[in-house]
Amino acid sequence: MSRLANLADGIGKGVLAGLAGTTAMTVSSTIKAKLRHRAFSTAPAKAATRALGIETFDDGAAYARFSNLVDRGYGTGWGVARGVLRAIGVGPRASTPAHSRCSEARLCTRFRSTRSRRPDPVGREEIAIDVFHHLVYVSAAALAFELLDRSG
Repeated sequence: MSRLANLADGIGKGVLAGLAGTTAMTVSSTIKAKLRHRAFSTAPAKAATRALGIETFDDGAAYARFSNLVDRGYGTGWGVARGVLRAIGVGPRASTPAHSRCSEARLCTRFRSTRSRRPDPVGREEIAIDVFHHLVYVSAAALAFELLDRSG
């Protein structure tokens, strides 16, 4: 397989792996929100509305759909990073922590740059929950990518 074809294959598998990771994280965060009787996070949507210059939505349902789309797009897109890492020869054991650091660092930078992060101080419990959800995402994406890679 040529380098370009190998890269395209890795990117395609990465997109699917990112979608799987995002789905797993959505499930875990939905369970958390229901158990804690809290609303779902809108931080990604707030960041995207600022970046895109969106001022209003027709209603709460439209905003919720937008928030879901941003969340899925973000997580799916970061699956590409894993695909590129694997396509350039980084093994599964090394690509998982690298993928985690890339997506985590970008997430922190994005929220900081748009001033949509949570008000300070964030408690240890909230940080631990965020880390847990991130680990769910990275683990599910890693598993999905490796299963796709084995199958063809």
